[in-house]
Amino acid sequence: MKNLKPYPAYKDTSIPWLGKVPKHWEVMPNRALLKKRKKLVGNRYSDYQMLSLTKQGIIIRDLTNLKGKFSSDLGTSQEVRPGDLVFCLFDIPETPRTIGLSRYLGMITSAYTIFEPIGICLGEFIERFYIAMDDRKLLSPLYTGLRNTIPTSVFLQIKTPLPPLSEQTAIVRFLDYMDSRIRKAIRLRKKRISLLEEYKQALISEVVTGKREVRRTHDPQKPYELHTRPPKMMKDSGIPWLGQVPKHWEVRRLKSVCFFIYGDSLPGESRDQGSVPVYGSNGCVGYHSTPNTLAPCIIIGRKGSFGKVRYSTSPVFAIDTTFFIDSRHTSADLRWLFFLLGCLRLDEISKDSAVPGLDREDAYKNYLPLPPLSEQTFIAEYLDYQIAKIESAIASDKRIMELLEEYRTRLIADVVTGKVDVRDVAAQLPEALPEDGTADEEMADEETDPHLPVDVDTISEQENDD
Repeated sequence: MKNLKPYPAYKDTSIPWLGKVPKHWEVMPNRALLKKRKKLVGNRYSDYQMLSLTKQGIIIRDLTNLKGKFSSDLGTSQEVRPGDLVFCLFDIPETPRTIGLSRYLGMITSAYTIFEPIGICLGEFIERFYIAMDDRKLLSPLYTGLRNTIPTSVFLQIKTPLPPLSEQTAIVRFLDYMDSRIRKAIRLRKKRISLLEEYKQALISEVVTGKREVRRTHDPQKPYELHTRPPKMMKDSGIPWLGQVPKHWEVRRLKSVCFFIYGDSLPGESRDQGSVPVYGSNGCVGYHSTPNTLAPCIIIGRKGSFGKVRYSTSPVFAIDTTFFIDSRHTSADLRWLFFLLGCLRLDEISKDSAVPGLDREDAYKNYLPLPPLSEQTFIAEYLDYQIAKIESAIASDKRIMELLEEYRTRLIADVVTGKVDVRDVAAQLPEALPEDGTADEEMADEETDPHLPVDVDTISEQENDD
């Protein structure tokens, strides 16, 4: 936002959370801007589509899969027209979004409050203003009672800053354009994360099954090389899912490589909150003073999230919803074994229909490729090196996504409260990009847009400098 300038003159609103606004803006109570309307659909509910207020705004819901704030009697729902503002003025702390502008004709539960913009008020501007309030939880001091409700009479007394109508239009145009660009930048990061996750799993599978050979180099910047093994170095494993394996590797049943040991019962009230992690099928679920494994160890979900494989470099207490493996139960390299078990799809093996679970005897029937111990250790070393780089890239993308979300939140707040002037920028913008861009548009997202006050792909740098 460095290229966005403040307005030339401001005035004090005497509203603590709002402070000063541009001198030519009005500050008006909501009763002058919004008119409450409530029209029940009655027995005509089949003529309407069901709507829902979500973090993404007003959406159409599937009547066969209703979740959230819905009445069992659809006839008590109220009509929503395009352009109506839907507010959730109850259960505010638990509500992901308290306002949405409808673009549909439909119905919504009568628990919501519907307003029609009146006068010189643009519904899209009001929506963005209250999204900014919602994001900063500025409505919190106003709700009362067990349901954390803001009475309509109180809401209509709230004062809202209002620029001239043409300026409201410019602000909405600017925010729509920026939102489109930011969403696309976030989608690109999500897609990259998905591809990195897929690559990580494919890499592990190819290396632990011997399809690719890892070689050490003399280059400290690139200490490993990955090569496809030539056919003359391979043999048929006789196992359909495994295919060919290196000639010098063995193919054995899992039972001949390791044993799954049952975890022990340790109810929550018996845990003494020491420093030893307590592992259940979903991972760490608490702490205790004494372990029942050595370090390192592998923990496999037995009940609940069965088949999920986890690794710990420290001793843990594995409870009775898990199996565990440590050096007492295998002669294989434990880190290599962890990577291999993750490729066996143990989470697809279950006989217990009431409570899904993994039977270790079923797991033992799996065949697996077994390289010499020294090669197991080398494979694990390589995978740790490569996965660390992949995880670092994923973490970086996630952080950039967080910064983009933070930037969008701050941008909306600063624009709708008049902290920055976007009129000139809005006048130069092209038509807003469609939400679902083409491949060419997505490639363009990685370039600097001359119409933007900042480049959304350098948000992390902008934020760190502020």
